[in-house]
Amino acid sequence: MKKIKSILALSIMALTLFSCNKEEEATQSQSQSNNGSLKVTEDVLKKISALSLNNTDVQVIKNTKLDGTTEDAYLIEGCIVITADQLNKMDLHGGITTEQYRTTNLVAAPKTIKVVGLSGTGTTALSTNMRAGLQAAINRYNNLGLSINFTLTFSSSTAGADIVVRRQTGSAGGVAGFPSGGAPYNSVTLYSGLDTYSTGVNAHVSAHEIGHCIGLRHTDWFSRQSCGQNSNEGTAGVGAIQIPGTPSGYDATSYMRACFGSNETGAFNANDVTALNYLY
Repeated sequence: MKKIKSILALSIMALTLFSCNKEEEATQSQSQSNNGSLKVTEDVLKKISALSLNNTDVQVIKNTKLDGTTEDAYLIEGCIVITADQLNKMDLHGGITTEQYRTTNLVAAPKTIKVVGLSGTGTTALSTNMRAGLQAAINRYNNLGLSINFTLTFSSSTAGADIVVRRQTGSAGGVAGFPSGGAPYNSVTLYSGLDTYSTGVNAHVSAHEIGHCIGLRHTDWFSRQSCGQNSNEGTAGVGAIQIPGTPSGYDATSYMRACFGSNETGAFNANDVTALNYLY
């Protein structure tokens, strides 16, 4: 999540906002990958738009995989990592909701998802605040009684993990991706700028990125209003379907907003709970 350099006034309170991916990392990675074969073409932008994802700031980055190798991938909406292969395989299959994908872009349920937060002495080990935030996020998901549930261990071993959560140097935020083949996206990266933020902020970011891993999208994908932007592309793409009981417009307190503030608690609002229960 990139730190927004301006301050957005919300009601009578001014909040510093952060988006999913830090700007410095994305810029550096994009320049490194410009020599590769992956390009942001008009066809790519049309595909992204057809999936009801915001295509106004699509970048090519070097994505570090769990084995330490890198691959070219698209960075969409600041924190969603999608490879070219994944993008080509994604389709509407029953429609796209205002927050989440259905069918092939959800985790097959029922399922217990094993989450490992990296520990140890290396730079990828989670900080104390990250660990506390991740634990709080997992507890909140499990308290909903969904058809998917999570186990969490802190370990230097990733054996058997469905999702590995690791730390990487950078400004406050994180990145993740969408499910494929009924399995959750396998990694969440939390940036070191979160080390000095509260457990609530860390819980918010962890829950947000895990939300992507299980198929949730940004609630304000159409405008990035939470980031102080207005990139509204009009109506949603072909097949966009609203989850019953959730708002069709901007939801200012959803944990799946594109940007977050420094006063987050990590809690799900009523619309988030409605959406999660509808899907899982």
